[in-house]
Amino acid sequence: MIGRLNFYSWRALRPSPDSTFRMFRISVLAAIVGIVVGLAAYVLFSLIGFLWNLILFQQISTHLSDLERNPIGLWMLIVPAIGGFFVSLMAKYGTPKIKGHGIPEAMEAILENRSRISPRVAIFKPLATALAIGTGGPFGAEGPIIQTGGALGSLLGQMVRTTAAERKVLLACGAAAGMAATFNTPIAAVIIAIELLLFEFRSRSFIPLVIATVMATTVRMPLLGHGPLFQVTISDFGIPRALPFYILLGILCGLAAWGYTRALYWIEDLFERLPVNEFWLPVIGGLGLGIIGYFVPRVLGVGYDTISAILNNQLPLHILLTLMIFKSLALLVSLGSGTSGGLLAPMFMASAAMGGLTAILLNRAVPGLDLQPGAFALAAMAAVFGAASRSTFAFIIFAFEITQDYYAILPLMLVCVIADGVALFFMQNTIMTEKLARRGLRVPQEYEADILRQVSVGAMMDSAPMTLPSKLTVQQLADHIAQGEAAYVRHQAFPIVDEDGRLSGIITRGDLLRALDTASGQELSVCQAGTQTLVVTFPDETLHEALHKLLIHDIGRLPVVSRDEPEHLVGYLSRGAILRARQGKLHEEHVRESGWISRRHP
Repeated sequence: MIGRLNFYSWRALRPSPDSTFRMFRISVLAAIVGIVVGLAAYVLFSLIGFLWNLILFQQISTHLSDLERNPIGLWMLIVPAIGGFFVSLMAKYGTPKIKGHGIPEAMEAILENRSRISPRVAIFKPLATALAIGTGGPFGAEGPIIQTGGALGSLLGQMVRTTAAERKVLLACGAAAGMAATFNTPIAAVIIAIELLLFEFRSRSFIPLVIATVMATTVRMPLLGHGPLFQVTISDFGIPRALPFYILLGILCGLAAWGYTRALYWIEDLFERLPVNEFWLPVIGGLGLGIIGYFVPRVLGVGYDTISAILNNQLPLHILLTLMIFKSLALLVSLGSGTSGGLLAPMFMASAAMGGLTAILLNRAVPGLDLQPGAFALAAMAAVFGAASRSTFAFIIFAFEITQDYYAILPLMLVCVIADGVALFFMQNTIMTEKLARRGLRVPQEYEADILRQVSVGAMMDSAPMTLPSKLTVQQLADHIAQGEAAYVRHQAFPIVDEDGRLSGIITRGDLLRALDTASGQELSVCQAGTQTLVVTFPDETLHEALHKLLIHDIGRLPVVSRDEPEHLVGYLSRGAILRARQGKLHEEHVRESGWISRRHP
C-alpha cells in the first residue's frame, strides 16, 4: 500500500492565497517605484536643463531649448571633452555601469546578476548623463532614466524580502516608469519592458508593470506637462495611395537599423584599439563631438524640439540632410567612446530626418504624389529604432500614442514590420544585445507559448506501464535483467503494485544496485528495497507541472494516478516522454507536410 502521496509541487503551481497576496504586495511596491521614478525623471530633466543653460548660455534656467547656432564660439571645441572627462571620473571612482545608453546594462543585471543593480548606478548614472548632455552630448535623457528607474526598482527589491523573479518585476517596473515619465507613452513603456527586460507575459508581472507606468505618468503630468513629449499634427497619411512608398521606406529603415548597429560597435571597437588608457576615451570622443558641434550646433543636446519640428514638416531639405548625417555621426562618436547618454532621442532625430527627406525627394521625383514628410518621418522614427532593438510592436504603439491618430496605424505597422524583417535578415543580434552577446550572454529575443504548458501528462504517459508485484525479490528482478529480457532491460524504474493492483512503491536501477551491495539485500522484496514515499502526477496535469515535480524532488520519473483513486496506477511518465513533447514541437516547426496541390500533382 502506498506510504504517502506528495501533493506539494502540484499545489505550488496553482493560484493560492499566498501567491495572490504576493502579487498584491509587489503591485504596491510597483506603485511606489512609479511615483519615485516619476519624480526622479523630473529631477533629471531639471538638472540637465540647468547644466545646459549654465554651461552654454551662462544663465539660470531648467528649460531644455535646442541650439540653432553656436552660443560659445571656439569653447564648443573643448566643452564636450570636459564633460567626457567628468564622466570618466565617475566611471572610474563611482561605477563603470554608467557608461553606455542604459538598457543593455539593465538587461545584463537581469540575466547575470539576479536583477541586482548597485546603488551607485542610481546615483552616478543620472549625474553622468546630466553632465554629458549639459556639455553638449547629443543624447536623450530617456535611456539613463530607464536605467536609473530600473536601478531604483531593483534597490527596493533588495531592501525588502523578495524572490529574484519579483525583483526582476520591480526592476522592469522602474525602467518602464522611466520611459513613461519621459515620453508620456505608458502603453509603449509597458510593452518595451516586456520585450526587452521581462522576457515573459504573465499576470504577476503585467499588473505591477501597468500600475508603475500609470503612477509615473500621473506624477509627470503636473511637472512636465499633460501632452506627449513630441507635438505632432499630421494632416494626411496618404492611405491607400502611399502604401507602395511606405514599403520602400520600410526597406530603407531596415537597412538604416542594420547600419546604425554595425557602425556603433565598429566605432566602439576602434576606440578600444586606441593606444591610450580607457579613461581618456570619452574625452577623445568629446573632442570629436566638439568639432561636429562647432559647425553643426543643432545636433547637440536632447533635440526634442527639433524632432517635433521634423514631425511637423517645419524644416527644409538641406537641414534634414544635415541632421540625418551629422546627428548620426555625433551619436556614434560620442556613444562609441564610452560616455553616458540615451540612444532613443538621437536615433529618433536622425531617422525622422531620413523619413522626411525620403518623402520630399519622392515628391520631387514624381510630381503629384503629395506625400507628407511628417508622416514618413514619424514612421521612420518608430521603424528604425524598433528594428534595431527588435522591439517593433512597442514602437508601433509608441508612435501611435504620440499622434493619437487612428489613421497612423496602417503606415506605422507596414513600415515597422518591413524594417524589422530586413534587419532580421542582416542582424543576428540587436543594438541592445550585441554588447551582451560579446560578453557571452544569450538574450531571449522571441517569445512563444511553452509546449510543456499545453500538453497534458495523459497525452504523453505510458498508459500500460510494466509493473512489478510487491512480493518479487531483488534477486529475482536482477536475474530478469541479467538474462536480457527486453521488458526489464529497457526500463530504468518500475512501479510496484500489491495483490489488489494498488500502487505501493517504485524501484529504480539505483535502488536495485544498492540492495545487491548488502549481504541480505538479495532477499529483500522490491517494495522493501524501493521507495514507498511517492511523488505522483495526474493525467490532467500539464507536462510543465510534472517537470516541476521532477526538478523539485530531484527524481527522474513519476507514477501517474487517478485523482479519484490516488492508489490506482493509470500510467507512467519519464523524462523521455517529456522530451518527446519537445520533439513533436520541432516536428511541427520543421517538417513540411504535403498540401492539396502536391497530392493532386505528384
